[in-house]
Amino acid sequence: MLSLERLRILHAIDTYGSVSAAADVLSVTTSAVSQQMAKLERETGQSLLAKNGRGVRLTDAGRLLSGHAERILSLVELAHSDLEAHRGAAVGELRAGAFPTAVRGLFPAALTELRRAHPQLRTVVHELEPQDQLARLVRGDIDLAVVLDWYNKPLSLPGGLAKAPLFDDIADVAVPVGHRLDGRPQIELDELADEEWIAWPDGGFCHEWLLFTLRGKGIEPLISHHAEEHATVLALVAAGLGVAVMPRLGRDPMPEGVRIVPVHSTMCRHVYAVWRADGDRRPAIRVAVDALRRSADRYTR
Repeated sequence: MLSLERLRILHAIDTYGSVSAAADVLSVTTSAVSQQMAKLERETGQSLLAKNGRGVRLTDAGRLLSGHAERILSLVELAHSDLEAHRGAAVGELRAGAFPTAVRGLFPAALTELRRAHPQLRTVVHELEPQDQLARLVRGDIDLAVVLDWYNKPLSLPGGLAKAPLFDDIADVAVPVGHRLDGRPQIELDELADEEWIAWPDGGFCHEWLLFTLRGKGIEPLISHHAEEHATVLALVAAGLGVAVMPRLGRDPMPEGVRIVPVHSTMCRHVYAVWRADGDRRPAIRVAVDALRRSADRYTR
């Protein structure tokens, strides 16, 4: 009998191109991946991987089995969806991922609603960055992801996933109290050309977006500090250490010493729910997406 987990590993090597990449996606060591592949080769009686320079490639038999593995894994997800749909209720466990401000800004109200309306559904939330969520979603570690992209910088999705918009999260600029732009009804980004900036961590999707957007306005930003959490960013702004782009989701409570100024050319990030397409019929996914949309309503008023 072929091991489902070993088939998942083989398919990950095929999808991501190397043992190390598959190990990263699956959150295991490269040694563990190699050991599982050796066991799968013994189970099948065929060589599935061959050396290719410093890496490996799938043999013809490996590619053949990987194609079957993709269909098998899809059928397992479909079976799970059909059983839940047949029961007609949102039951069991739903594993969700979300980026930090979505966990803080959307999930408390959504989880409270789900617990009240669907007591047989247990929803477990993991705080994860969007790319990590998508990798875990593809391999089946989570069932639902809440991710984002920006109005001028889309996020590409792997194949086999479905998505639904939750809402558009408008971003403003946070400045210290007494700043020259404090009290303005609106500003343009190019008015901040000479400011010090507090930005998202270097190399992340939102940090790259900020550089892309400011440079598109002819601004080469002076980034003095990096922080992930809104509360930390706002504390630095309140101390007069710079300005920051500040989306509305999850930014409250606003500390004293900070003023929020809207941007004339509206900036927003699109927030989506994403799941494996094979899970479309799962009632748990439908009710969770609906609850998240209702939780998001207060940000659209």
